[in-house]
Amino acid sequence: MTLVVIGIGHPDRGDDAVGRLVATRLRGRVPAAVTVVEEEGEATRLVDRLRGTASAILVDASLSGAAVGTIHRFDAANDPLPEGNLGMSTHGFGLAEAIGLARALGSLPQRCVIYAIEARSFDLGAALSAEVAAAADDVVERVVAEIRAGA
Repeated sequence: MTLVVIGIGHPDRGDDAVGRLVATRLRGRVPAAVTVVEEEGEATRLVDRLRGTASAILVDASLSGAAVGTIHRFDAANDPLPEGNLGMSTHGFGLAEAIGLARALGSLPQRCVIYAIEARSFDLGAALSAEVAAAADDVVERVVAEIRAGA
């Protein structure tokens, strides 16, 4: 597996669903060689998904205090991730921890990009906010452009 795109989130927890929404919208827009998957964000499953890949793009919701709908882009292969609530997880052990674990195990891809979309609500049964839905469209275009540029 050369490139994997992982959309992370819980489909029934409001803005937390944004990573999975991006993954759904990417299907049919990326080359067949690109694997697009959805995960709920459990760290050990994410580490398993990253193992053996040369390149990964992950999309998740965040809650850092920035304006709702703000798009953050991180180069996780080369830079430390910011402190805070990147990749909220209902398990308490999410994206940031998965990246740290993959790094420690030597299984972090050579190229690992994270798109985090600033969220408003992670409440069970909540709808996706308008700002996050608009940001999802933007992230889809950014991911497609990165893949075309040779991600």
